[in-house]
Amino acid sequence: MCTNLWKHCRPLVAAASAIPLLFTLGACGTMSSFGGGGDDDGASTGIASFTKKRADPMDRPTRVGWTSARAARCGFVFDPARLRGSYLAFEQSYGADPRRMQEIQRAYDYSLEATAENAKQNTGYCTRERVDEIRPELNRYLSGDFRTL
Repeated sequence: MCTNLWKHCRPLVAAASAIPLLFTLGACGTMSSFGGGGDDDGASTGIASFTKKRADPMDRPTRVGWTSARAARCGFVFDPARLRGSYLAFEQSYGADPRRMQEIQRAYDYSLEATAENAKQNTGYCTRERVDEIRPELNRYLSGDFRTL
């Protein structure tokens, strides 16, 4: 009798165990990296917002422009124009033709401008968490490493 009852109740026990786990993960902010929560610019989801789907060819220019705008808004000391030039030289070194380079430049510039505009409107934009999120990406890009991780 007991084993027969267990066979029928196992799915209910599993569901009852999973529900508190999901609420706990949601409360910790872990679920935001799976696509829920976060700010409009992906700031609290960080890199995960760019890497959770299949890679898009415009991910890299969008991400570098996004990081540049966020870093400039938060007062990081770097030359945004030099970063842009370095990034475009990187793409060109991998054989991007002129048409592709125009697409890359447009994606980069759009991401930079849109992110800068959104960040400018938020007076509390540069939180400690956001600054800590920006720093390693910016340092990687400034060193010339534009690989998509």
